[in-house]
Amino acid sequence: MNRRDFFRNMIRGATVLGLGGVFVDLVRKVKADGTVWQIDPWKCIQCGRCATECVLEQSAVKCVHSFNMCGYCRLCTGYFEPQPNKLNTAAENQLCPTGAIFRTFVEDPYYEYTINESLCVGCAKCVKGCTMFGNGSLHLQIRHDRCLNCNECSIARACPSDAIHRVPVAQPYKFKSRESTS
Repeated sequence: MNRRDFFRNMIRGATVLGLGGVFVDLVRKVKADGTVWQIDPWKCIQCGRCATECVLEQSAVKCVHSFNMCGYCRLCTGYFEPQPNKLNTAAENQLCPTGAIFRTFVEDPYYEYTINESLCVGCAKCVKGCTMFGNGSLHLQIRHDRCLNCNECSIARACPSDAIHRVPVAQPYKFKSRESTS
């Protein structure tokens, strides 16, 4: 074997290993049983562990908003601190530690609240505020474009309310709505 053949074989071997790694990642992403991890928003107690227990640097758990349940309130308890200085968008008045929720005026007295998922860390502070004093239209979901779908989800192991389970990959999200009861 000459030097050229040696390097050619090395490149082929590295390519095969790289393709094998991509294939293993794809198989791992969608398990053989066709399920993925998801949070049951009706069982979640907003403990905040989703933000700290995920194996990713920034958790795959994000806040989502069920607009069909929202009251579009001027005083949103998922957006504002419990006793805000004023009802404006100043950072000291906001409940979200990363400023991931945006407030937009619709018409007096209604406001729309949207979540910037790239800023959301899944801490559940907004969800807790919305659930305690509002209608619970803010809730947490595992985003499958980020989730690694680990064999044993570290968030599920740490969840004190047993709210995280595998669901069929065909129905990967459990959104709250006025019609859903569980």
